[in-house]
Amino acid sequence: MSIAGTENNSPERVPITSLLSKEELPKHVGVIMDGNGRWAKQRGLKRYEGHREGAKTFRRIAEYASEIGIRYITFYAFSSENWKRPQEEVNAILQLLREYLDEAESRQKENEEKGIRIRFVGDISKFPEDIKDKINEAHRLSEDKTRCTVSIAINYGGRQEIIKAVKDIAAKVQKGEMSIDEIDEAAVDSCLYTAGMPDADLIIRPSGEIRLSNFLTWQSVYAEFYYTNVLWPDFTTEDFDKALLDFAKRGRRFGGV
Repeated sequence: MSIAGTENNSPERVPITSLLSKEELPKHVGVIMDGNGRWAKQRGLKRYEGHREGAKTFRRIAEYASEIGIRYITFYAFSSENWKRPQEEVNAILQLLREYLDEAESRQKENEEKGIRIRFVGDISKFPEDIKDKINEAHRLSEDKTRCTVSIAINYGGRQEIIKAVKDIAAKVQKGEMSIDEIDEAAVDSCLYTAGMPDADLIIRPSGEIRLSNFLTWQSVYAEFYYTNVLWPDFTTEDFDKALLDFAKRGRRFGGV
């Protein structure tokens, strides 16, 4: 997961950590990695080549987020609806996932030094056995890291996640492990894929689309949204800084005055 350096480090660029205090940074950032296919089409390439380039951007932004003090960052990599895409594209995405997992394992020591925890959120039961094994190993190897949790949403859908939580709670009630009166927001939170993580403060969506697309439906209830026309493979750490600066200017009242 290690990336050597970051782009746009010109003498004129002021580090974001000099512009914003730790308290002004969002604790949890969600990123919808959109625009890979369009990026490839613009260049006369196959869609999977856009996903490969987008995977490089993911690695770069994930490490940068950790470096500047973002505690949680969740990337929307593969939705529960993406299985409908052409099989060639799905196979290419699965292969990129395998490569990332292999890389994360081979660079375990680096990740340990950086304090990066890798977490996958979503229903992994539909993936091939080798991918499930690699995911479980990635979780095991980084489970005690605390500096930055990098979550990758795969076979994920916000509504499906809420349905899963409802079923889990219903099962507990049926078994007598909890009463209906004990069902509250905390109970739902504990049954989500993101259990133990704070709600999203900022959702970033590149590529010009302006919608949530079934991403972190429960967790984004008070999130700030940042949209940009930049396609995901072209998204830089400087673009990430722009989103953080915009977030810092927002007035967040959470229903108050």
